[in-house]
Amino acid sequence: EVQLVDSGGGLVQVGGSLRLSCTASGFTFDDVGIAWFRQALGKDREGLSCISSSDGSTYYNDSVKGRFTITTDNAKSTVYLQMNSLKPEDTAVYFCAADLTSWYPLLNVGDYNYWGQGTQVTVSS
Repeated sequence: EVQLVDSGGGLVQVGGSLRLSCTASGFTFDDVGIAWFRQALGKDREGLSCISSSDGSTYYNDSVKGRFTITTDNAKSTVYLQMNSLKPEDTAVYFCAADLTSWYPLLNVGDYNYWGQGTQVTVSS
């Protein structure tokens, strides 16, 4: 069974940092695309970043470029999202997602087959 478990969210002050983790199981991790999305209350789900597990290629939404960094540890089947300089507008539920068929530098919800359960990030001012 394919499973993604995302974790690491919490309450942080403006300017602070958090590192989210997405641990995968139930599939071979060496050639997939993993992405991070977020959804704020009352808003559409927004793609933030994605990474290829085969060669580490990355892609970022302009809204987080320079503040967020996505990395992968294939030995642990885990993808991380390091979030720095957090702002109140970063408050949302964060989800990881997997495309098991291929990797493209795309952040469309419909391109990803499997999703984590979400982890809440709250940035207080």
